[in-house]
Amino acid sequence: MSKADTTDAETDNGVIQSVSGPVVTARDLNARMNDVVYVGDEGLMGEVIEIEGDLTTVQVYEETSGVGPGEPVENTGEPLSVDLGPGMLDAIYDGVQRPLDVLEGKMGSPYLDRGVDAPGIDLEEEWEFEPEVEEGDVVEPGDIVGVVEETVTIDHKVMVPPDYEGGEVVAAEAGSFDVTETVVELDNGEEVSMHQEWPVREARPAEDKKTPRTPLVSGQRILDGLFPIAKGGTAAIPGPFGSGKTVTQHQLAKYADADIIVYVGCGERGNEMTEVIEDFPELEDPANGNPLMARTSLIANTSNMPVAARESCIYTGITIAEYYRDMGYDVALMADSTSRWAEAMREISSRLEEMPGEEGYPAYLAARLAQFYERAGYFENINGTEGSVSAIGAVSPPGGDFSEPVTQNTLRIVKTFWALDADLAERRHFPSINWNESYSLYKDQLDPWFEEEVADDWAERRQWAVDVLDEETELQEIVQLVGKDALPDDQQLTLEVARYLREAYLQQNAFHPVDTYCPPEKTYLMLTTIQTFNDEAFDALDAGVPVEEIIDIESAPRINRIGVQEDYEEYVEDLKAEITEELRSLY
Repeated sequence: MSKADTTDAETDNGVIQSVSGPVVTARDLNARMNDVVYVGDEGLMGEVIEIEGDLTTVQVYEETSGVGPGEPVENTGEPLSVDLGPGMLDAIYDGVQRPLDVLEGKMGSPYLDRGVDAPGIDLEEEWEFEPEVEEGDVVEPGDIVGVVEETVTIDHKVMVPPDYEGGEVVAAEAGSFDVTETVVELDNGEEVSMHQEWPVREARPAEDKKTPRTPLVSGQRILDGLFPIAKGGTAAIPGPFGSGKTVTQHQLAKYADADIIVYVGCGERGNEMTEVIEDFPELEDPANGNPLMARTSLIANTSNMPVAARESCIYTGITIAEYYRDMGYDVALMADSTSRWAEAMREISSRLEEMPGEEGYPAYLAARLAQFYERAGYFENINGTEGSVSAIGAVSPPGGDFSEPVTQNTLRIVKTFWALDADLAERRHFPSINWNESYSLYKDQLDPWFEEEVADDWAERRQWAVDVLDEETELQEIVQLVGKDALPDDQQLTLEVARYLREAYLQQNAFHPVDTYCPPEKTYLMLTTIQTFNDEAFDALDAGVPVEEIIDIESAPRINRIGVQEDYEEYVEDLKAEITEELRSLY
């Protein structure tokens, strides 16, 4: 929302009474909760968060050093909103949807001054509009009235705003228009343009929220194979520093089969966002070969930016995601990380002198997390289309302590939990997702899709892998006491099978051009290969072959090379035959 978007309605402005970091108290300001205000002589953007008598408390989304009592506070009378329309993809915003490239152009420098503002989308750029309605058609709120080619990948569908009444179309013409010009006129006087505004703290309406039954295929074996997430699902990735949260989210952003990616860098280090900004424009979308940025919108609110803006950047991202969902697209939202968002809430809460909850977080932490994640889901939209928003939030618990409030409150909400493990990361096992602590509550509702699209015994194969890994965990406790050689032969063989599951199946090289993405079909064949080795090895053991000879067969180590094979189907077929022949030749 820019200053140019504010209404001309008469408002009663106030003056600053006190300043405490990002929290400013104004007196005599006639405002409502969540109104956007401009604070001080420089016009710093802020939002009303508390009203008590003639005192109004504002959280300011910019640095407040040098701002003092007596300076003016201007009320816009409008809630914090985002500009919605063509131009949001292949764009990089800050936490309140100011395009960073536009701000840099205004400053002539990468160092931004305070009080600089710009609309979220270019209001003057023209787009080729192709109507999908004719004169005499009746349209309702949310209906699609035309299409604009936003990028080479995505067609932007122009919709009747949800807060319109709708009516009969009296004019609709194809042509080149900017986003503020009317493209469709209705008989009740309403004019539809390509530009909408929507309050970030209010969920966009939908007809119905449905049970998601299609997986968000990520190309990461441990996720798709053991802990899948649905399109419209919610997931948390908690882990200590250096365990791979950001790389995991980068992999999801690059390879998940969502139509649109909204990546929110919330309070993370600047070099991590720099990597996203530098890499994504050069990467090809694996689905169609087009630039990855053609379906991506980035919100960069790094750790050196004002802390209050972190609180809004999550809402900015989810609102953009809901807008594309209304067009019938599947959207994946990456929030990295919700811990920094919670820390921003904690700082604002402490400056408001609110009663602190556990570890100083505000008492409403759980409610705010729930409000965010509940906006994800698989929806039937009000225009009859179906779309989804999948919310994947990284959590950064101090010291990797999963008992801290943000992790625990997130766990009560999300249905997929990918627990990152520092010990695995130290052993260079990536993705360092702990298979004993992680879980997915979507497995049962997604199994029919995998069984129909990949293999009818998908669920059985997965359960076998889980059972072997569970047994290995129990055996490792014994091994640490008495050593591997003291175990019976069958248990030694189980440990060998589990080792192949860990090294060949669960590990994946994000920097290898082939192994970085593993389709579900390849994931399944890798598991069947390991199970073939398991079955043939135990048959050989039952026939009296010593376990040492079984483990030392020449073909088994080739299992670890399946992940890097482009022609994996032929490779797997040959390897299965070779393993079977070599083991059966031992008895």
